[in-house]
Amino acid sequence: MRLPLIERYRAHLPVSLNTPVVSLLEGSTPLIPLKGPKEARERGIRLYAKFEGLNPTGSFKDRGMTLAVSKAVEAGAQAVACASTGNTAASAAAYAARAGVLSLVILPAGYVALGKVAQSLVHGARIVQVEGNFDQALRLTRELTERYPVALVNSLNPYRLEGQKTLAFEVVDELGEAPHYHALPVGNAGNITAHWMGYKEYHALGKAKGLPRMLGFQAAGAAPLVLGRPVERPETLATAIRIGNPASWEGALRAKEESGGLIEAVTDGEILEAYRYLAREEGIFCEPASAAALAGVWKLLREGRLEEGSTVVLTLTGHGLKDPATAEKVAELPPPVPPDLEAVARAAGLS
Repeated sequence: MRLPLIERYRAHLPVSLNTPVVSLLEGSTPLIPLKGPKEARERGIRLYAKFEGLNPTGSFKDRGMTLAVSKAVEAGAQAVACASTGNTAASAAAYAARAGVLSLVILPAGYVALGKVAQSLVHGARIVQVEGNFDQALRLTRELTERYPVALVNSLNPYRLEGQKTLAFEVVDELGEAPHYHALPVGNAGNITAHWMGYKEYHALGKAKGLPRMLGFQAAGAAPLVLGRPVERPETLATAIRIGNPASWEGALRAKEESGGLIEAVTDGEILEAYRYLAREEGIFCEPASAAALAGVWKLLREGRLEEGSTVVLTLTGHGLKDPATAEKVAELPPPVPPDLEAVARAAGLS
C-alpha cells in the first residue's frame, strides 16, 4: 500500500507522533528516462525527468503542502493562507479541504492561468484578487497572517521546504546515487533551496556519495537572481515563475554557490521549444514553467557546458493541464472535413 509522504520519510522530517498527517498520497512521482535531444545523445549524457505533474493537484507544491498543513493543524490553525500564481493556491486549497480548515488565496489579478484558479475555487478556497503582481500579493498575505489567526503556507513557511526536499531523497533512492546535475525552473526559489537541502542531508547520512551541481533557470523577463536585483514588472508566458522578488533568494544563491552550479535565464522562445519537444518527442505534457528546466539544459548542451557521460535530472514542476491556454496557442485545431472516408484519409495524410 502506498504511504503518505510524511510516513515514508518520517525520520527526516520535523514531525512527531502528535502531528496529524494530512495527505493525498503525494510524492513517489516517476523518474522518467528521456531519449534526449541529439546534443545529449552525442555526448553520452543521460537525462531523466522527475515529473511532479503527477502529484495529486498536479504540481510539486503538494510535497511541501502536506507538511505545512499538517503542522498548521497541529498548532491549532483554523485557516491557512497563501499568495500564489496558481500552483500553491491549488495545493493549499486541496490540503485545507482534506484537513477541514479554510483556505485563503491572495491572487495577483491577471497574472494567473485560469486552470489553476479553477482548481482553487473547486476545492472551496476563499479567493481575493489584488490589483498588483505576485510580490505585492505575498507582502499582503504575510501581513494578513501576522495580524490574524491564519497560518502562512507559502514557501516562507519552513515546513514547505522540509517537504519539498523529499524530491532529492526520491531521486537518490531511484538512481542509487545523486546525479551529476539537477536542473529546475526558478520562480520564488523555494524548490532549488529545498532540493539542495535534501541532497545535502542524504549525503551527510551516507546515502549518497556525491552531490549534484544545481542548475536553476529563470525566464528572461523575470530573472531577478540573474540580474542581481528585483524585477518590478516581471513578464513571461511561464506564469508559475513570473516572480520579480523571490522569497527564497538567499537559499537559491547558497544552493548555486555551494554546489558549484549556476542560475541563468532562458527566453520564452526557448521555453516553448522545450515545451513542444517534451510533449511531441518524449510524451510528457508539462506546464511552460517546467520546460524552463529543459530549455536551460538544452542551452548548456549546445554550448558544450555539460560534462560528457554525465547524468542530469530535470524537475518538471507541474502538469501541462495547469495552463491549457498555452497548449491552445501552440497546437491549433485543423479545419473540419466532410464526413466521408476519402476526406478523412486525405486529411490524416493516409492518401
